[in-house]
Amino acid sequence: MARITDKIETLIRSVIEDMSYELVGVEYIASGKHSILRVYIDSDNGIGLDDCEQVSHQCSSIFDVEDPIAMQYNLEVSSPGVERPLFHIGHYQRFLGHDIKLRLLRPLNGQRKFNGAIGSVSEANNSIELMTNTGSYQLDIEMIEKANLVAHF
Repeated sequence: MARITDKIETLIRSVIEDMSYELVGVEYIASGKHSILRVYIDSDNGIGLDDCEQVSHQCSSIFDVEDPIAMQYNLEVSSPGVERPLFHIGHYQRFLGHDIKLRLLRPLNGQRKFNGAIGSVSEANNSIELMTNTGSYQLDIEMIEKANLVAHF
C-alpha cells in the first residue's frame, strides 16, 4: 500500500518542478486537528519566504481539488535547512560519505537511533551501509523512519 506522502509527492512534483524548484520530500505528521503536512523544496539559489509562499499557494490549490488527506492539517512549505532530511536513495547517493543521524521503524540489535557516515549506497538492494563507531550496518531504505544530515560547524 502506498504511503500518503508518496501520493502527495506524485500530485505536486511536476508543479513544483515547473516552478524551477526541487521537491526534496514530504513529511506527514498525524496529530488529529494539529496534523502537519510539510513539503521541503530547494533550488540552486536557495529558498526564501517568497519561494515558500508561492509553492504553498500552488500546493493548496491542488489539495483543495484532490483532497489527499481527509482530516484537518496545516500545510508547511520549507527549505531543507542545514540538517537536510533524506527521503530517497538518490539523496543518500548525493551525500555519500557525509555524517547522518537516523531513526529506524523497528529496532535493530535493540537500537532504533544511529549516527554515522554513509559508507556506500546500493540502488539494486535499495540500501545503504552506515559506518558507525560500533561497526557498519546494512540498512534497507524502507527500514528508515527518518534521516537527516548532521551539520558540522
